[in-house]
Amino acid sequence: MNPDLIVSGGTVVTADGVRDADVAVSDGRIVAVGDGATFPNADRTVDATDCLVLPGVVDPHVHVADMFSGDSYETATAAAALGGVTTFIDFGWQAWEGSESPYDAESTLVEGIERKREKAGDALVDYALHGGLTREDPAVLEELEAAIEMGVTSFKMYTTYEMGVSYGFMDRVFARLADTDGVGVVHTEDPTICDAQTELLREAGRGDPTDYPASRPDYAEAVSAATVARLAAEHGAKYYGFHTTSRKAADEIARVRAAAGPDHVRAETCTHYTALDESVYAERGNQAMISPPIRPPDDQDALFEHLRAGTLDVVSSDHCGYTRADKEADDWWDSAFGANGLQTELPVFHDVAVGERGFPYPFLVRVKSTLPAKLFGLPNKGTIAPGADADIVIFDPDATYEITAEDNASVADFTLYEGREVTGAVESTFVRGEPVVEDGELVGTPGHGEFVARDTPDWSPNVTPR
Repeated sequence: MNPDLIVSGGTVVTADGVRDADVAVSDGRIVAVGDGATFPNADRTVDATDCLVLPGVVDPHVHVADMFSGDSYETATAAAALGGVTTFIDFGWQAWEGSESPYDAESTLVEGIERKREKAGDALVDYALHGGLTREDPAVLEELEAAIEMGVTSFKMYTTYEMGVSYGFMDRVFARLADTDGVGVVHTEDPTICDAQTELLREAGRGDPTDYPASRPDYAEAVSAATVARLAAEHGAKYYGFHTTSRKAADEIARVRAAAGPDHVRAETCTHYTALDESVYAERGNQAMISPPIRPPDDQDALFEHLRAGTLDVVSSDHCGYTRADKEADDWWDSAFGANGLQTELPVFHDVAVGERGFPYPFLVRVKSTLPAKLFGLPNKGTIAPGADADIVIFDPDATYEITAEDNASVADFTLYEGREVTGAVESTFVRGEPVVEDGELVGTPGHGEFVARDTPDWSPNVTPR
């Protein structure tokens, strides 16, 4: 049978290496990688000469259509496709009551998952969900198994904010996750330290954005990261630390991971923490209000040290679709926290990691595609190999362009990288063999993206995707 598509003439990059090869696709799956002269003729051939052929980015940390994002699934997935992201993991939230809650009444975790899926009909790229635990309701412990049966195998908790839960409740959650083989993902900042420091700044009238990082110091992140990782390790559960920002926090994760093993402790950082430093608060003001804060240059260096060592496994976006209006405030504490990043995460991280710091292309694929797929139970994603989903990005490593919010597909009308020139650009994006971006322009049809039910993952160090 003739393939539907052949991507020819490009340089294929996987987590294991780089080689000149052609890629054949049939029925949404990769069927061959090798010399195209040996392939049957295809219905369509796409020329990737002088370009890299990458597996689509798998972003495990994205906010869409909820209290952290004004994006719809159509706008968020359009941004994702333009940025080479072919699968992301959003959140299905257990509803809670409170002054910061967007919900009228409490609801169960399963109801939250179903509610989010109902919003995703216009997706252009594939998506999965984390379950979001937002209150200390013991009944949710009995929902975890049902959620896993729905293909939602990881569960988000906060230590901070109104929807944060205590370490004591997390202890119970990790005990249950150890029984069900699920993954706990946590926003880690010690709430008592952050609240106390914030109050001191408020009392002193220090509302300028440049004062913000002092409200959430690196040691507050480190204390919490160590505590939560240790809770998971004590129960033999899987813990994945979200958005690591600092040397102190990464060192604590490394310490617990060395004792408990990588089959229990994993972690990520985000593109903006690797590409920006604390000077962004003077330059971009409240637009850069992100939690945890963007740190000094030494912390950037530390993140790359830990990425190189493997203590940090993944680089995500933590995309939040806020607008300028959401960010505008006289004092930083009245601004929304979060920023968009789906559309720029691959070009920016390529520019910083490969262009500036000399990391090899397999590293780029490992932290942006292969490891997130492995760690979150997506065996058909994150690689270019026979049998994998044909989620393919044609990436020009030499193209140079200037980032501007005028190009945003997200509802976000700003970018933290405004005016920044980067080298490396997404030319085309295919999701399960179908083009959603061609020649840098969106061509996909809303509704092509599908919900991906995830497996409970195997974190054994010697287990890699197909």
